[in-house]
Amino acid sequence: MTERDSRDDPSPRERPGAAETEVERRRRRAEFLRDLAEARALRARVQPRRAKTARLRHAMRMRTFRW
Repeated sequence: MTERDSRDDPSPRERPGAAETEVERRRRRAEFLRDLAEARALRARVQPRRAKTARLRHAMRMRTFRW
């Protein structure tokens, strides 16, 4: 079974009587964050102008953020 096939398995919340462990939750979260980063990178390649303005906006927000 590949990593992608494991997504088709029912999650611990859908299985009755199975408690989700911290390790499972962190693994799923890490996979989600990897997919999210991949999607953002793809979007930046497909829409470079929009990505550039988003980068500039983010930089401005970070410059004006007060700790």
